[in-house]
Amino acid sequence: MGRSYDKKNCLIIGAGKSGKGAARLLLDNGAEVTLFDENEKCDTEAVRSEFGENENIKVIKGKLPSEVKEKAELAVLSPGVPLDSPLVLDLKAAGIPLTGEIELAYSVSRGDLLAITGTNGKTTTTTLLGDIMKNHAKSTGGDRKVFVVGNIGEPYTLYAGETEDNSITVAEISSFQLETVSEFRPRVSAILNVTPDHLNRHHTMEAYAEAKQRIMENQGSGDTVVLNYDDPITKEMGKGLKADVVYFSRDEKLEPGDVGTELVHLRNGEILFNERPIVKLEDIKLLGSHNHENIMAAVAMAVKYGVPDSVIRDTVASFKAVEHRIEYVETVEGVDYYNDSKGTNPDAAIKAVLSMVKPTVLIGGGYDKKSTYDELIESFEGRIKLLVLIGETAESIRECALSHGFDKVIMATDLKNAVDICHDNTVPGDAVLLSPACASWDMFKNYEERGTLFKEYVRKL
Repeated sequence: MGRSYDKKNCLIIGAGKSGKGAARLLLDNGAEVTLFDENEKCDTEAVRSEFGENENIKVIKGKLPSEVKEKAELAVLSPGVPLDSPLVLDLKAAGIPLTGEIELAYSVSRGDLLAITGTNGKTTTTTLLGDIMKNHAKSTGGDRKVFVVGNIGEPYTLYAGETEDNSITVAEISSFQLETVSEFRPRVSAILNVTPDHLNRHHTMEAYAEAKQRIMENQGSGDTVVLNYDDPITKEMGKGLKADVVYFSRDEKLEPGDVGTELVHLRNGEILFNERPIVKLEDIKLLGSHNHENIMAAVAMAVKYGVPDSVIRDTVASFKAVEHRIEYVETVEGVDYYNDSKGTNPDAAIKAVLSMVKPTVLIGGGYDKKSTYDELIESFEGRIKLLVLIGETAESIRECALSHGFDKVIMATDLKNAVDICHDNTVPGDAVLLSPACASWDMFKNYEERGTLFKEYVRKL
């Protein structure tokens, strides 16, 4: 941390939220910036206007000019830019050092960093841990700053410059962001789980898991790694580390000594750190056993950071579901509607399905990430009465459902049509769940837009 970028000629690839955040941080640190986007539809004038009168930034699109590449002393990649894209391979061949916006933010930030990754549960765990840390900061008095950043929607680069020596930064980190870290070293990290996702980007599960594991590759003595003992991939990651390891488990019947390290686990309706009671499940507002895992991970991170049990307990007990994650929307004519638009892969959708306690109509489908849906369909028994499908993957999910003997499927033209179909095929006492098991990019800008529109359509019924 504390790296200088003064007078450095920096090229940023990708003019989205992350790219603009990186540009601001570099400009604040005296760099000369070229913000480049391959998308010909990028409104370069609108992007440039966001930086006001600053003369040290240029915004260009389309094809990267050779003179810009020749001057670049550093290239900063936005998370959406694959490392094997022709542009990135060309930059590598030219000998230009590459970094990512997370590494860039880390290089200038101060204070303590707590970082979370995993296929599912990142946003809930990050938000909860952020709340715990904010309450901890309040309880200790003074003006200690807490930042909640990263893949959660607030680029780390926008806040890195505001951090101080006593700041606490809680960061949600995606596999895309972890591909480009080099010195990134959280004081406490967590890998919640690793299940198939983003295989169109990483190509193999091994490469995907390796990207997740990079969150802890620089951690050592005095640091802590929190891992899911119930996930066979993350369980193996805890072996032979120099950092302290804390496992969490809800499925295994374990004593702390069974794993040779500290353990957060469930027993008799209570979450314990080793044998120390932290919070009772009856006091928790979050739906679903998967959220018990998220809570256990946040508890482990907070305890190892030194937060008092009372602060952790009170924060967990008052915490409600984050937006777009099994979020209760409305009860319409006796039917409960839930927005799980952040369920962007089959494993996340399975967790949402298993959280439902009423006969449920499920809305699924979206952008194709080369996932398979067999386990999702198998989770339907006794829970899903009807499957309504939209988007690019609708037909492949329908075929999968039929192959498993589930034929209660209706194809919808769009999300509004899907909501109308749900309304027409439910009775009082049912539930409707939007948990697409797919990304949103085929029909929406992001999962937030998809979830927001779903809520609008429901409230207009």
